[in-house]
Amino acid sequence: MGNYSYITNRPLKDRKGEDKGRLKAFVRTGSDTVEGEYECPECGNKGRISQKWKRPFNVKCSKCGFLLRVPKMKGKK
Repeated sequence: MGNYSYITNRPLKDRKGEDKGRLKAFVRTGSDTVEGEYECPECGNKGRISQKWKRPFNVKCSKCGFLLRVPKMKGKK
């Protein structure tokens, strides 16, 4: 990962549990800011992310307010 301490690119689930959105995000090594973009699974809004990095990592859609939860990958196959 070299220049990055965190990178993710994964689908997001809507309220019904269907994969309808996407989140791409990264944190540069030595930074405490996560940057990236998303497509909200509820309303389809496309937005950009630039916020303080913390776990659990969540983002609110800027249009509808839906909370985009990014689950841990640990133990998933």
